[in-house]
Amino acid sequence: MRQKKARIAEPLPLPLGAGTTQTMNIKNLFTDDDAVSPVIGVILMVAITVILAAVIGAFVLDLGSSTSKTPQASFEFDQTGTISGSDADVEVVHESGDTLQEGNIQVTAAGSTTKSLDSSWAGGDGEINSGDSVIFGQTSSADHSTSYTTSKNKVKIVWTSDSGDSSSVLQSYTVK
Repeated sequence: MRQKKARIAEPLPLPLGAGTTQTMNIKNLFTDDDAVSPVIGVILMVAITVILAAVIGAFVLDLGSSTSKTPQASFEFDQTGTISGSDADVEVVHESGDTLQEGNIQVTAAGSTTKSLDSSWAGGDGEINSGDSVIFGQTSSADHSTSYTTSKNKVKIVWTSDSGDSSSVLQSYTVK
């Protein structure tokens, strides 16, 4: 019985067209890096750089810190009297929404700001709850004396965060 010799892989002929052939060595197929595009490497490097910049920027600019959420509250303004009669009183009633801390609320009436409402809001417990009220006006029954004029006739409820870095007008009213 005659033994056959083991065949070593020979290059395969590849047709290139019009009678020309080129050979391909299978061993070189797995070791040749010519098929890897340098463009893919550049794209990956740019992507990594952008992600790193975003992460570092978020820490530097402190974008991940918690921010104060503006409370949601609704107020009703009940006016008695008129500016022209010098007897305009405006009762501000907390209708609904979040409970507010008196220390975070400022009321601007007729151009002057009342920073400390003390216990003016009914209840006097430091919290402004639904149903609590305060009166700004020109008569002796007002909790805070205010002189309304035709040019200074707004009442604004302004909330300021505990840190003081943000504020928001919750509601305003024009005295007539």
